[in-house]
Amino acid sequence: MTIARLAPTPSGCLHLGNAVNFVLTWLLTRRAGGTLHLRIDDLDRARLRWPYLDNIFRVIDWLGIDYDQGPRSPDDFLRHYSQLLHLPEYNAVLRRLAQRPGLLEASHRSRTGAPGALVPFATPGAAWRALVPPATAVPWPDAGQGPTQVLLGEVMPDFVIRKKDGVAAYQVASVVDDLRLGTTLIVRGLDLQPSTAAQLWLAAKLSETAAFNAQRIQFYHHDLLTDAAGQKLSKSQQGALATGVLGQERGTVFRAVAQLLKLPAEVGESLAALRAAFEAAV
Repeated sequence: MTIARLAPTPSGCLHLGNAVNFVLTWLLTRRAGGTLHLRIDDLDRARLRWPYLDNIFRVIDWLGIDYDQGPRSPDDFLRHYSQLLHLPEYNAVLRRLAQRPGLLEASHRSRTGAPGALVPFATPGAAWRALVPPATAVPWPDAGQGPTQVLLGEVMPDFVIRKKDGVAAYQVASVVDDLRLGTTLIVRGLDLQPSTAAQLWLAAKLSETAAFNAQRIQFYHHDLLTDAAGQKLSKSQQGALATGVLGQERGTVFRAVAQLLKLPAEVGESLAALRAAFEAAV
């Protein structure tokens, strides 16, 4: 059974690229007759704002898509679904990873590749980094891009798995969350291919996380939307501090999805037409 998720972060209002990812994930999940979760990643508490959290629910409603499991409002999320409720799970995985000789290091340095004195793992304010051997390459069969390989040892040689505040970083929390949800389909933009590689490589290090692999999970990385200058869209663009994608015409999202799926432009005039064309194209 297909189990997928929408996984936004409440660090800014959602932009066009986020909305396109939501609709594409929804289309793939509904075509497969699967289950769709709303999983909001809120471990970055410094950037979390109530308006950004509320914007997630507003965008989903505005798009006209639905989901099967997850919070129904910002208050419901904070009470019952926040990642803070799962800190013990993340910490258990972090402790096990720290027990693997040569896998991690702890230091106070702030940049990848920057020098810094190593400190014991229990040192307050130290970040934990995974040490990727230089020749490490992570392959998987990508449903959106075909056979894919990321040279992880080059692009993310020492990525953070526990931040300086002692909280699990994205690469660990995302793996633990997807295993808890039973995720079998992950839809991401091309810019997150290195993160997928990092998660596959790291998850294989422990028996508790080994089920996060390309045999059980289908990965679908879609092309990115760009602005007129060819730059990737981000939350700092498109009036993100105001309304983000909600300030645009809804058909802009559907037409962008149609373009990604190589469907006729006219099917992007409505969600219903887009879904019908997508399912007929199988």
